[in-house]
Amino acid sequence: MARIQQQLVEMFAPTISAMGYELLGIEYISQGKHSVLRLFIDSDEGIKLEDCEQVSRQVSGILDVEDPIHGEYSLEVSSPGTERPLFTVAHYEQFIGQPVFLRFHGMVEKRRKLKGRIVAVEDNKITISELDTELEFVIDIDDIDKAHLIAE
Repeated sequence: MARIQQQLVEMFAPTISAMGYELLGIEYISQGKHSVLRLFIDSDEGIKLEDCEQVSRQVSGILDVEDPIHGEYSLEVSSPGTERPLFTVAHYEQFIGQPVFLRFHGMVEKRRKLKGRIVAVEDNKITISELDTELEFVIDIDDIDKAHLIAE
């Protein structure tokens, strides 16, 4: 799954960047004919509905030509919102000190999920201080399935 997401980022990022937006990341949720391809975009001025519509039109054109995903799916283009998703090491670095929710691919430190505060980022390792216990965990970014900020 991560491989197709990386291919899609590489496919869409130049076009989205040329439009003046940043492609934060992509989620692909495979659920048969109810599958969803969700792109998160941002800009210095913020994101409005019109921005999402413009990017959606451009990405739809690319998808029609390249056809990288087989089967039916819905395309969604979204702003990151208050519970901003985190996709890259740079995203974690940007939000050091902020509370975050993490869901893992498998078990990590005998857990599948973790709520904590981002303490440090080094290479591909994210140090998280658990909100309830303040125990610190060092998590490899490749073990994280999904992450987002927790609105305070």
